[in-house]
Amino acid sequence: MTQSRWLFGGAVFLGSFLLFLVEPIAAKQLLPMLGGSAAVWITCLVFFQTALLAAYLYAHWLSRRPRWILHFTLLLLAMCAAAAWTLRSAVIGTGAEHPIATVFLALSAWIGLPFLALGATSPLLQAWWAKTESGEVPYRLFALSNLASLLALALYPSVVEPHFTLRDQRVLWTCGFAAFTALMIVLAVKTRRAQAVAGPENSGVDADAPDSPLMHKLFWVLLPMGAAMQLSAITSYLTANVAPIPLLWVLPLGVYLLTIILAFQFPRMPRSVLSRFLIVMLAGVGYALSKQDVDWPMRISIGFFLLETFAACLFCHTEAYARRPRRASESTLFYLLFAAGGALGSSAIGIAFPLLFRFNFDLIITCCVTAILAFVATWRAGWSQRLLWGVASIAMGVQIFWIHVALQHNTIAATRNFYGALRVKQNFGFPGAVLRTLTNGNVEHGTQIFGTDEQRKTPTTYYAQDSGVGLALRLCCDERPRRIGVIGLGAGTLAAYGRAGDRISFYEINPGVEPIARNGFTYLRESGAAVEVISGDARNSLAKEPPQGFDVLAIDAFSGDAIPLHLLTKEAVALYRKHLAPGGILAFHISNRHVNLEPPIALLAQYAGMKAVTIATASDDKRDEFTSTWMLVTSNAEFLQRPEIAGIARRPEKIPGLRLWTDDYSSLLPVLEW
Repeated sequence: MTQSRWLFGGAVFLGSFLLFLVEPIAAKQLLPMLGGSAAVWITCLVFFQTALLAAYLYAHWLSRRPRWILHFTLLLLAMCAAAAWTLRSAVIGTGAEHPIATVFLALSAWIGLPFLALGATSPLLQAWWAKTESGEVPYRLFALSNLASLLALALYPSVVEPHFTLRDQRVLWTCGFAAFTALMIVLAVKTRRAQAVAGPENSGVDADAPDSPLMHKLFWVLLPMGAAMQLSAITSYLTANVAPIPLLWVLPLGVYLLTIILAFQFPRMPRSVLSRFLIVMLAGVGYALSKQDVDWPMRISIGFFLLETFAACLFCHTEAYARRPRRASESTLFYLLFAAGGALGSSAIGIAFPLLFRFNFDLIITCCVTAILAFVATWRAGWSQRLLWGVASIAMGVQIFWIHVALQHNTIAATRNFYGALRVKQNFGFPGAVLRTLTNGNVEHGTQIFGTDEQRKTPTTYYAQDSGVGLALRLCCDERPRRIGVIGLGAGTLAAYGRAGDRISFYEINPGVEPIARNGFTYLRESGAAVEVISGDARNSLAKEPPQGFDVLAIDAFSGDAIPLHLLTKEAVALYRKHLAPGGILAFHISNRHVNLEPPIALLAQYAGMKAVTIATASDDKRDEFTSTWMLVTSNAEFLQRPEIAGIARRPEKIPGLRLWTDDYSSLLPVLEW
């Protein structure tokens, strides 16, 4: 019996470890197909929660109607699918037009069957355990599975991603899945034999335990839904407003899993303490969100919002566990409804809210839902709890209205889609002029001064005339007509450099940006150059075009700190060189608070046989110019020796041992600015 329990525990641990290890691997492989968008992970979470629901439904059905041949067949088909996924190569920018459908179809084809087999493991083995070992449901196996999941999430950014290519990661994962398949087949055979010996009357189902009331079953859905909304909303907020880098994917998810471990392993945490902790954190979120235009320090923001996620998810999971079923036959139903709540919560944040609201209300609505759930869950705890959570629910509802009013203030246009929430603000406080700004979350993507003709046509923010890209455009070609390419449209600021005879091509993946740039700003229509905007992922578009002969190609597709890594690989640089004119210049915009892109770009330039210099300029509030950092990469030595360049340029920083980024390997960990 001891050996059998070790097999059960090992299978649960390995299955959960592989389940959560495959999530960042598959999501990272998916990123280049959607232009490296930070929204990819949120949509992936929706898929993972929905697939987990399907897995729990399968486990629930199989535990009642054992079909051993069917389960063996599923495991073998999943093994074949994993092997096929291992052989798949990277695909760049093929799904930008229908991003949500692309995520679901790609993940279903790559890891759908393996994910189904892995996701069903924990509830299925608990049901098998109850039938062969004892009549009690071993809920601690669920805590063990989440401990394995947490370990996988911790190892991916710290060990797996920095040391293995994507192909190697898939190969190693598939080997692990093969071991899991063999272990599951052994357990299935042992369980079938044990049941045959014991007979149906000794199957371990505790028929004397009472059925769970309907209200409890409703809570099995609603409380996990609130926790999943918290996970998705906090992840979306952090990636949009603090540091939208893939490494932040694992932190909220890790906190989410930690709360499940604590709720299922240490269930007797006092409700009063959790309630007070949660109410303080919800009040803090309300205050933070009321300061819409305030940038909080990175460490404070990440720490505070992760703490709020911990408080909310721990409360929801503890309350759900307190209402767990006492009948072993209801255990798979419990996990099924638990997963249904997770799928509902993540779908609300990842799919429904972007379609319903033009502003991002995700987090404050989530906090309001959490307060209402706490109000209902603690109803029987007495009038003090009812009063506390009743007032909190009303306060959160008022906060939604207040934030809506704050976002509408000075906003002349707003839209939201898969790629972000765009907003055009108009301020009248700029000296002698009106200032119009395009933002995505709290990140500014372009500003125009509506004053005199000279002010209106002067490039601002990161694109001033003494910036790296400004110098490249002014000095590259003397007075002859120029051919200019720009990856990333924003407000179209670089069109201000256009002269008669010039041709400028902008590449923009977000379909919501071009209408704003054309109607909310005048850079495009007042440019002296012939301007075109090409929709879709830049690498995909450039790969389809004949050589363009760009004198300057500016790579400015970074949204805040979000790094579309497929634009910074050796394959990408080779494609850029194909489209450069002789002596052409690549201008990389690397202004960034948290990621130092100098070393990897310097390494790319060295590999391509080109020279790289870094140009950093200071801010000038009177002209609305921001501190900016650009890297200019070229084989034109004469250009780099010009006094205007040589006088302010410096050699890029290098990191010993840094690996060259390719389509199959990249890691931000070595270049993070902690």
